[in-house]
Formats: sequence, C-alpha cells, structure tokens
Amino acid sequence: MTIFHGFNTTASALTAQRLRMDVVSSNMANVDTTRGRMVDGEWEPYRRKMVEMQPNENRFSSHLSKAMGRSDHPGNGVKVSRIVEDETPFKLVYQPDHPDANDEGYVQLPNVDPLKEMVDMMSATRSYEANVTTLNATKNMLMKALEIGRG
Repeated sequence: MTIFHGFNTTASALTAQRLRMDVVSSNMANVDTTRGRMVDGEWEPYRRKMVEMQPNENRFSSHLSKAMGRSDHPGNGVKVSRIVEDETPFKLVYQPDHPDANDEGYVQLPNVDPLKEMVDMMSATRSYEANVTTLNATKNMLMKALEIGRG
C-alpha cells in the first residue's frame, strides 16, 4: 500500500512539473507577442503566466489520519491549483515604425523575461528528473521484493 502511495505522489509531481514546463514554453514562445488579447477594445501584449501548486489533500486516508490525531501520514503529492497571469507592467520600447506603436512611438512588449523563464525551466526540469529518479528507485525496490519472494 505504501509503495503504491509513493507511485501516486511521484506521478502527481511529474504531472505538475510537466505542466509548469509547458507554461514556461508558452511564455518563451510569446516573448515578442504584442497582440495577446483584446482588453477594452484594444490589443494588450501577451501576459506572462505562472503555475501555482498546492498539496494534494483530497485523499480519504489523509483526512482519516488527521481525524485520528496522527501526524505521521505522508503527503499525498501536489496538484496545480491554478495558472495565474503576472501583473508586472509591460515593457515600453521605442519603435516608431512598429504597427502597434502608440502616438509617441512606443510599443508595449510582454512582461516576459527570458532569463527568468530559463531559470524556471531549469528548475522544473530538475524537479521532473528528480521525480523520475524517485519513481525508478521505487520500481527497483518492488522488483527486488518480487525476487526475494520468489527465492
């Protein structure tokens, strides 16, 4: 039972980190998108998105453990609670020839910082890899237990 719980916990982390990598990829793909969405009849640049996660506490066993006053119950993994938009102001760049330039010649560019996105991507990738390693270690323990049971 505990080993399968470990599989579920690791699987939830893999899913969450994969979504995080997808969101970072979307941010990088739209680093120069000046027409992201229409707001009050005007185009607004693409707005950076971020993934928010929280502990996955929906399992009956965690509620039962809490009700019994036990704090030794391991976590139930993680889940994505929502994807939020970064409210950092857009960058203004002087490009009077750009089709989206305002009357003064400035263009609003997305609030995406490629350096920050690369750091987020590296973090998500390392976390994903660590969870794959954990999953493989758990799988190897199960295989060794089966070998012991046969012998």
